[in-house]
Amino acid sequence: MKKSTFFRGVIAAVVIVMHGCAMVPPEAVVTGPLTAPPPVPISPEVVANGAIYQPGAYGNYPLFEDRRPRNVGDIVTIIIQERTNAAKNVSTSTNRNSNAGLEFGATPSILPGDLGARQNFGVEGSNQATGTGSSRADNLFTGTLTTTVVGVLPNGNLQLAGEKQIAINRGSEYLLFSGVIDPRSITGSNTVASTQVADARIEFRSKGVMDEVQTMGWLQRFFLNISPF
Repeated sequence: MKKSTFFRGVIAAVVIVMHGCAMVPPEAVVTGPLTAPPPVPISPEVVANGAIYQPGAYGNYPLFEDRRPRNVGDIVTIIIQERTNAAKNVSTSTNRNSNAGLEFGATPSILPGDLGARQNFGVEGSNQATGTGSSRADNLFTGTLTTTVVGVLPNGNLQLAGEKQIAINRGSEYLLFSGVIDPRSITGSNTVASTQVADARIEFRSKGVMDEVQTMGWLQRFFLNISPF
């Protein structure tokens, strides 16, 4: 095998490894199923009792039961109203001064003759420090998403999950959501605010040209990962 061919193969392998290391997909926030599994079809047993309503048949609700979601597969609309504001200011100032001195104005005759003005001394010191810092973050996320009940907890709370995908020309956007809600927080219009969802996970990402222009080049990202500076 020629050396040139060998070096070309080595360079190609290094480039492929660098490309694979650089293109690391973002970590997913919403995990788990995004919709309820379809129920196993059940053939309702026909009871010859002359009643129009037969319990157990899909789509039938008791006469005095509301339509509030409570079973796996029911849908709930989430009103996303996420807004966070955080600010922090820090200011520190310290100042310290110290003085020390010794002076012999007159020396008694009973003391040694070398103990006099030549032993006078004075020391002064000061220390001052000042520091300031500030930080601020504002986030706003609004929208709506209809989710599906994917589980019912023993205490009656509902586990929700859902997604929405929108494709426009050569780009696409998708919204993922999961969380746990109390059925009593669902309004009459079958909606619940995202601020009343426990363990809420909201993920909004895009694919396409708009996402690619925001991504650092793979070679630049590779050297950034190995750079010690």
